[in-house]
Amino acid sequence: MRLTIITPDKPVFDGDATSVTVPGSGGAFEVLENHAPIVSTLEDGKIIIRTGKSEEIINIIGGVVEVIHNKITVLAEGIKEK
Repeated sequence: MRLTIITPDKPVFDGDATSVTVPGSGGAFEVLENHAPIVSTLEDGKIIIRTGKSEEIINIIGGVVEVIHNKITVLAEGIKEK
């Protein structure tokens, strides 16, 4: 699957992932390959990106996510820097 994470300031991530967990407004949910199309609002929280054996965590400040045809697009309001 292809994941793109964008903020108003800059692109944050653009790459392939085997699974992605996002902080949905109704609770966190995981997206796997061939997931049904969905659009959801996001709360502040962690996006967990899994690619094979590695895992990356990006802390976002709200936003929306769209999943369609194995493409995940996250429009985040901002990123919480470490």
